[in-house]
Amino acid sequence: MHSQKKKITILGSTGSIGVNTLDVIEKNPTHFEVFALTAHKNVEVLQKQIAIHNPKIVVLTETSSFQKIKKEYGHKLSVLFGEEGLIQVAAHPEVDFVMAAIVGAAGLSPFIAALESNKQIGLANKEVMVMAGEFLHQTYSPEILKNILPVDSEHSAIFQCLQGGKQTQSRRRYEIESIILTASGGPFLWKENLENITPAEALKHPNWNMGAKISIDSSTLMNKGLEVIEARWLFPITLSQIQVLIHPQSIVHSMVSFVDGSILAHLGVSDMRIPIQYALSYPKRLSNSIPRLSFPKLKELTFSEPDWNKFPCLGLAFKVLEKGNVFPAVLNAANEVAVQHFLDGKIRYLDIAKCNQFVVDRHLPSPILDLKSIREADVIAREESHLWISQLTS
Repeated sequence: MHSQKKKITILGSTGSIGVNTLDVIEKNPTHFEVFALTAHKNVEVLQKQIAIHNPKIVVLTETSSFQKIKKEYGHKLSVLFGEEGLIQVAAHPEVDFVMAAIVGAAGLSPFIAALESNKQIGLANKEVMVMAGEFLHQTYSPEILKNILPVDSEHSAIFQCLQGGKQTQSRRRYEIESIILTASGGPFLWKENLENITPAEALKHPNWNMGAKISIDSSTLMNKGLEVIEARWLFPITLSQIQVLIHPQSIVHSMVSFVDGSILAHLGVSDMRIPIQYALSYPKRLSNSIPRLSFPKLKELTFSEPDWNKFPCLGLAFKVLEKGNVFPAVLNAANEVAVQHFLDGKIRYLDIAKCNQFVVDRHLPSPILDLKSIREADVIAREESHLWISQLTS
């Protein structure tokens, strides 16, 4: 029997979502306790987390960092390595809840392990749904998929709006007219010329404090594109029912429009601890001391259509979702490679979208037969991205 406290594994504990999750756990010690923490190589942050949260198991996926932590902590806790370690802590029989917060394709295997072990999963890694959403719906029952609780502020907002009715999933499908994903527009919403944007400029998000990859994606609107693909598979909707609106204030986190003309909107301050806490405590709500939204202080809430020409990554996401099969996984892989090269100063800002378009255009359609076919498409797309970038920079 499990204790009353939910035992939590955090996949990616040293990143922004992981740090915020630990803050929520620390403030709710009667409800939650840490079971396992995982990191790539951020030893310094992980050491502090171990000291405060006393996990039973830690996992590292970079060799020298693993050896360092193993040497220091191996006598008092279990220190595991690599993808096998991630899978082990995601599926561990003592774990109740897995926070899936590893950025990118690396989060797929442990996510599947958690799903197959019937864990509640807080999904902060949108790439999992982007790569494998279609496969998950082909493979797993609706009962199993109900264990996935969205953590992205937009998807949590939609999820919470849909909790308003007690109707079944099938009935709800016919009552939704559309879902409206809001986007801040990122740091370049009003900037005309994006030719010479530097990584430092692209990392300065006006409203949210996020990791490097997601900050760049937010600036290109690729982040919103990935969220469109994720929403298609998280909720009972089709592609034609998804809208995107630019909302620079980031107060309305998303909306659901119903067939009778009613619209439910989810509002709140820009603080990731709110959707994180909701996923952890679901179906209950817990109180917290996060600052409240002050309506008298709100000067305005504005909404506008995205500029599809200025931000081509958003349109490309809609196109790959329409194509289906492995194309969303291909786009995700190309974008991961391009963003990293931009952060490393190897390519220019506008080259990110060009690389993504090239790789998607070049890829041949292939059906999703199993996870292996998704991984193969991911590998090929990364190779194509590296090839395009090497030709660009040679």
